[in-house]
Order: sequence, then C-alpha cells, then structure tokens
Amino acid sequence: MDYGTVQGIITIVVMVTFVGIFAWAYSARRKDQFDEAANLVFSDEEVKNKDSGEHK
Repeated sequence: MDYGTVQGIITIVVMVTFVGIFAWAYSARRKDQFDEAANLVFSDEEVKNKDSGEHK
C-alpha cells in the first residue's frame, strides 16, 4: 500500500463519518431531544449563587 492509497482510504472514512453525523443530527427522531436541549437555557429553575448561598 502506498501513501496515496492510505490517503484515499482515510478520506473515505472521514467522509462517511461526516455524513453519518450529519444524518444523525438532522434526523426527525432526534428533533424533540435537540429542541429540548436548545431550550434548557430558558428554563425557570432556581440557580444557587455559589458566592453568597442565596437563591436567585
């Protein structure tokens, strides 16, 4: 196996990995979980202030 063949194999592996991650991220089955994760920032849970021990 020469260097060009190894480069070709690595390119194909990286391309297949990229397409797999892309398909996983944009699949309809994952949409609800990603929407929930995106809205965690806006949750109304109390956050404990570590400096003073007070609740905000």
